[in-house]
Amino acid sequence: MPETRLRRTRQRAAVFGALQRSGDFVSAQQLHAQLATAGVAVGLTTVYRTLRELERAGRVDVVRDESGERLYRPRPDAGHRHYLICRSCGLSRAVDTDVVERWAGRLAAATGFADIEHTLELSGVCARCLPDQR
Repeated sequence: MPETRLRRTRQRAAVFGALQRSGDFVSAQQLHAQLATAGVAVGLTTVYRTLRELERAGRVDVVRDESGERLYRPRPDAGHRHYLICRSCGLSRAVDTDVVERWAGRLAAATGFADIEHTLELSGVCARCLPDQR
């Protein structure tokens, strides 16, 4: 997905800054709460709108939690990544998925499709949470 330029506004900068400081996947509601706690006046609708714009611009990675809620994390400059996410605590780790990327490329070539997008969601229980699962 080609990266698009976003017009810089105070609200957009505040949302993206909070997202970068979060360090892991967070929901729009969590970002909104972080901003409110920090005394930054940004409406929840603005947070949702900004996250959608960041997603369209290729600036965030998005996964869904078990309830289907979208969670966001800043995308590295090298393009999108795939993550293994702990179902218990939400810890996420980027994983090497070169095989998936090559497969998507071969699929595009074989079918004649272009600009193929894909989602790969992997979840498990991290070592820290594993004793709680027994």
